[in-house]
Amino acid sequence: MSCCSQFLYIKSLARFPIFKALTPGTPIFPQNHARVAVLGASGGIGQPLSLLLKNSPLVSQLSLYDIAHTPGVAADLSHIETRAKVTGHLGPDQLGAALKGCDVVVIPAGVPRKPGMTRDDLFNTNATIVATLSDACARFCPEAMICVIANPVNSTIPITSEVMKKHGVYNPNRVFGVTTLDIVRANTFVAELKGLDPARVNVPVIGGHAGKTIIPLISQCTPKVEFPADELSALTERIQDAGTEVVKAKAGAGSATLSMAYAGARFTFSLLDAMNGKEGVVECAFIRSEETECKYFSTPLLLGKNGIEKNLGLGKLSAFEEKLVAECMAELKTSIKKGEDFVANMKL
Repeated sequence: MSCCSQFLYIKSLARFPIFKALTPGTPIFPQNHARVAVLGASGGIGQPLSLLLKNSPLVSQLSLYDIAHTPGVAADLSHIETRAKVTGHLGPDQLGAALKGCDVVVIPAGVPRKPGMTRDDLFNTNATIVATLSDACARFCPEAMICVIANPVNSTIPITSEVMKKHGVYNPNRVFGVTTLDIVRANTFVAELKGLDPARVNVPVIGGHAGKTIIPLISQCTPKVEFPADELSALTERIQDAGTEVVKAKAGAGSATLSMAYAGARFTFSLLDAMNGKEGVVECAFIRSEETECKYFSTPLLLGKNGIEKNLGLGKLSAFEEKLVAECMAELKTSIKKGEDFVANMKL
């Protein structure tokens, strides 16, 4: 890579938090040789997510899998002048080859939401897809970090966990439901209302990843912000319903794909950074948890070389946020049980 193209490459990466410290002259290849697989790489989320991952010096090998079009997507991405070697894998017979040796597996596979659909409407199709892919992960890369994007996350993470348990390879510190889009949206919406730089806003979002289970902790926002009660309520509802906002705006043409790809890349970069030894990396994710009465719950997590290093918990909640947590419990428990029951009744 020439000096000029190296400079432009670093400059293009600077918008991502993980690359902000890079300046011209900084070595662009960290001491990391991560192999990352994207399962569902030809879809609306999978393609832009794969592009962002290909653009990262943290990734040395990018393994793309889907049931259609993967060779074309892989060929297209392979022409980009960045480090990651790209391989394309097509159909169930090539799934094992896609996963062998992977350090991180990101799963955006599944059908998208359409107008009028809830995340639970996606369950029957996506549950089978996630269970099948989780089964393959358990067989071919049992120690990999598994990052599930496929909705409904409130059910697909219990599915992934139960499948891994059946194979005797479950490690709760390595299975993540990617809820980062909720944080990205919260940061953006708060910044818009307060006239702040969204890149400098951080709103933790806890709970789950659907409707009222999405609980933005505005009281814990950095920098500190305050809203009148009516504005706070409206802001919270907008964050909770932001997915539907996109589905309606696309008028049947899809759901949140580009923003989800960005959020999925952000989480993956943070995880790779932590695996590579960077300290103080914190992201929220939906995981096996003992922080509440729910078996799974999203909270801020300190990430490390082996996945979750420490669950940072809920922190101090406002009365408004405590009420939101209480109100989401029944729905969250139902979604979790739905995922667990699905695996209990299926044959692997």
